[in-house]
Amino acid sequence: MSDGFVRVATVTPETIVGDTVSNAQSIVEWADRAAGEGAQIIVFPELCITGYTCGELFFQDSLQRGAIAALRGIAENTRELDAIIFVGLPLRFKGHLRNVAAAVCHGRILGFVPKMNLPNYGEFYEARYFAPGPQYPETISLPNGEVPIGSTLIFSCESIQGIDIGVELCEDLWVPDSPSTHASMSGADIIVNLSASDELTGKASYRKQLIAMQSAKTYTSYLYASAGIGESTQDLVYSGHCLIAENGRILAETRPFTGNMAISEIDTEESLKRREQMNTFQEDYEYDLVPFRLSPVRVELSRQVDPHPFVPSDSSHLRARCEEILDIQAYGLRKRLAHTKAKTAVIGISGGLDSTLALLVTVRAFDILGLDRKNIIGVTMPGFGTTDRTYDNAVSMIRTLGATLREVDIRAAVRQHFIDIGQDQDKHDVTYENSQARERTQILMDIANKEGGLVIGTGDMSELALGWATYNGDHMSMYAVNCSVPKTLVRHLVSFYADYYGKENEELRKVLLDVLDTPVSPELLPPEEDGSIAQKTEDLVGPYELHDFYLYYMLRYGYSPEKIYFLAKNAFADLYDEETIRKWLKVFYRRFFAQQFKRSAIPDGPKVGTVALSPRGDLRMPSDASAAIWLQEIEDL
Repeated sequence: MSDGFVRVATVTPETIVGDTVSNAQSIVEWADRAAGEGAQIIVFPELCITGYTCGELFFQDSLQRGAIAALRGIAENTRELDAIIFVGLPLRFKGHLRNVAAAVCHGRILGFVPKMNLPNYGEFYEARYFAPGPQYPETISLPNGEVPIGSTLIFSCESIQGIDIGVELCEDLWVPDSPSTHASMSGADIIVNLSASDELTGKASYRKQLIAMQSAKTYTSYLYASAGIGESTQDLVYSGHCLIAENGRILAETRPFTGNMAISEIDTEESLKRREQMNTFQEDYEYDLVPFRLSPVRVELSRQVDPHPFVPSDSSHLRARCEEILDIQAYGLRKRLAHTKAKTAVIGISGGLDSTLALLVTVRAFDILGLDRKNIIGVTMPGFGTTDRTYDNAVSMIRTLGATLREVDIRAAVRQHFIDIGQDQDKHDVTYENSQARERTQILMDIANKEGGLVIGTGDMSELALGWATYNGDHMSMYAVNCSVPKTLVRHLVSFYADYYGKENEELRKVLLDVLDTPVSPELLPPEEDGSIAQKTEDLVGPYELHDFYLYYMLRYGYSPEKIYFLAKNAFADLYDEETIRKWLKVFYRRFFAQQFKRSAIPDGPKVGTVALSPRGDLRMPSDASAAIWLQEIEDL
C-alpha cells in the first residue's frame, strides 16, 4: 500500500471441466504468480474450481466434495501469500446448491457470497442447478469451523484503510438493481465480480462499458474475471475477458482470447474522496463485515498517471471533446449576449494564448446568434512590454477572423498616471506592471460602454488559481469565457482549432501556430535588447503543466500535498526532478491560499469541467484561510 494504492489482479486460468484437482493446482500457480507481481487482491472466475459448463455434473457428490476439498487445498497452499483471493465453486447449503464466491486469506476460508440473480434464459440454465442466496449472513459448518455465507458480506481489511470488498457474480452486474450498488452504499470501496460470460459478437465492448459505468456510479474500483477457453465449447465459447476499472476508468484488461491476467494498482483513496463530496450517495447499513489482514507495502506504480488530467486523452473522440468544450463556452456567452441585448463584444487581444481562445469562442457565439463578426471589437493596446511578434499576431488574428480592429497605445496615459501617483517610471515594480493592466481594463470597459457591448474576459483558471492577475485589471470583465479552462487546456484547444479549422484558412492557422509557440507572458516589462519577450510567466511562477496537475488533484479529490507529490513524481518522471516538483508544489499552495480574495470577486463565466473556482459554485473558500499545515507537509516530504 502506497499513498492509497494497492495492486490487484484478475486472472483466468485454463480450466479443465470437472477436474477440481487440476483446477486448484492452476489457481494456486496463478495466485503465486500474481502475488509475486505484488497483487494483494486476486480474483478468479465464477465456478473456476469445477468449471462453469459442468451441467448435470453439478449434482454429482464427487464433484461437490472435490470442490470443497480443492477450496481447502487452495487456502492451505496460498497460506504464505499476503493476499485475499476470490474463487468460485458450487456449494451445498440447506439442501440446495449455491453458486458462490469464496474468499480465502492466509490459509483461512473467510466466507462465501452466493449469486443472487440466476440467469435462466437463452443459453443459460443456472436455475436448473442452483438456488439463489441466502441474502443475509448465515453460517455453514466446514472442517475448519463455522464460516459465514450471504450476499450481504463485505470483506474488510483491518490493517489498511480503504480495502472493504463487496462481491457479486456475473449476472448480478447485468440486472437493474445490482448487489454491488448496495454493497458500495454500505461501505465497499472495491467490488469483485467472478463471472462466466460467454463471448458473442460485440459483447466484449458492451461488457467493458457496463463495468466502467458501474464503477463510476458506485465510486468503486471494479475487478472482473471471466471464464476462459478451458470451458466446454459444446455450444458456447468463453474468452477469459479480465478487466480492472476505477471510478469509471478502465485501468487494465486482457483482450478476449489473448491473455490470462490483468494487473494494475487501484487508488482506494479516490473512491473515499468522491463519496465525501456526494451527498446523494446514501448509506445502507445492512451488510456484515468479515475481517482479514494484509501487510501495508510500498507500491511502485505500473499504471500511467496522466500528466495533463484536464486535457482530453482519448484520441478517438478528440474532436468531439474539443467541440463540446468550445460549445459550452460559446453557448454560455451566447446567452449572456442575448440576455443583455449587447450590440458588441469587446476583447483585449494581446497575441497570447488566453485572448486568442476568448476571441475564437466569441466568434463562435456570434456565428451561433447569426451576428456580424464586425461587431466583435478586438482591441490591441501596446504598452511598455509589447513585442512586435505578439502585436503582429494580435492584428493578424483580428483581421483574419473578420472582427473590427482598434488600437489604443497605453504608454502616454500610463506615463501621465505615473506622474499623478508619483511612480518612478524606471522602477519596474508591481505598480509599474499593474498600472498598465488596469489602464487596459479601463479602456475596454469604456469602449464597451460607448459601443453598447460586453467586455469578454480572457483570463484562465490556472491564472486564477495562482492569483496571476491584476486585481481590478485583467482580473475583471463582464463575462469570463475562460474562467474554468486551465492553461494546459487553453493550449490544447487553440492547437485543435489550428489543426481542424486552419485547414480552411491558412493565414489563421499560421498565426495560431505562432501564438502556440510564443512564451506565456503578460508583457508588462520592457523587451530584451533583441526585441524578444523578457517577462516569461513560467520562469516566475513555475510550469503551468505542474500547477494544473496540482490544482486538479487538490480540488477534484482533496488529496494531500504528499499524495499529489507522489502522483506528480510518477506523471512527470521524465520531465522534472523531485526537487523541482517539490519547489513548485510549495509555490502553488502558498499562492493558492494567499490569492483567494481575487477569486472571491471574479465575474460570471461557464464551468466546462469537473474543477472550477467560482465562489458561487465549486469553491466556497474563505479569503483568510491559512496554508500552514499544507506547507508544513511539503517541508516534511
